[in-house]
Amino acid sequence: MAESNLFQEIGQKESDKEQLADRVIKKPELLSQILEGLNANEARIKYGCAKILRVISDREPAVLYPKFDFFVQLLNSNNSFMKWGAIYIIANLTAVDTSNKFEQIFDEYFAPIPGPVLITAANIIGGAAKIALAKPELTEKITQELLKVEKAEYQTTECRNVALGHAINAFDQFFHQIGHKEPVIDLIRKQLHNARSSTRKKAEKFLKKYMRT
Repeated sequence: MAESNLFQEIGQKESDKEQLADRVIKKPELLSQILEGLNANEARIKYGCAKILRVISDREPAVLYPKFDFFVQLLNSNNSFMKWGAIYIIANLTAVDTSNKFEQIFDEYFAPIPGPVLITAANIIGGAAKIALAKPELTEKITQELLKVEKAEYQTTECRNVALGHAINAFDQFFHQIGHKEPVIDLIRKQLHNARSSTRKKAEKFLKKYMRT
C-alpha cells in the first residue's frame, strides 16, 4: 500500500484503528510509515497513528520493541498526548524487554510521579503495574516510586486524591509480589479518610481483600 493511501485511510473519521493495527502487525514493514505519521500536520493522521501504536503495543509488543529508544525520546515530547502514549507503550514493551532497556531509563520514566502534572503521573502509575508484572525483580523499586504519590504536589489536593486512587489500583495488581508490604498497607489505610469518595472505596475494597484481621 502506498504511503499516501495509508495516511488517507488513517485520516478517515470512521477508520478502524484496531484493524489497521492488526495490518501493521501482519506487515511490520508498514511500521515506519506509522511512526512517520506522528509528525503529520493533520491531527487525524497524527493521533490516528498514535492510537494504532498503542493498540500494537497491547497486542504484539515485539513488533515495536526494536523502536524502544524512539519511544523513550517521546517521553520528553512537548506534545502531552505523545508523551502519554510513550508512557503507555513503554510499559507494554517491558513484557518483551530481553535487553533490559527499561532498567536504563527507570528513573526517567518514574520521575513525573511527584508532580506537577496529574495526567502524566496517572499514566505512569497505570503503567507501573504492567512493568512490575513483566519485571518482578523491579517490584520493590516500583513500590517505592508509587509511595511517592502520598506527598506529590499536583495542581490541587483533589488531583493528589485522584492519583492515590490510581496508586491503589496499581498496588492491587502486583501486591502479591511486594516483599515489604507494610508501607503500602499504611498508605492505603490512610485513604479510608480520603476526601474523595471513590478513593475511599478503593481503599476499603483493597483492605478487605488483603487484610484478614
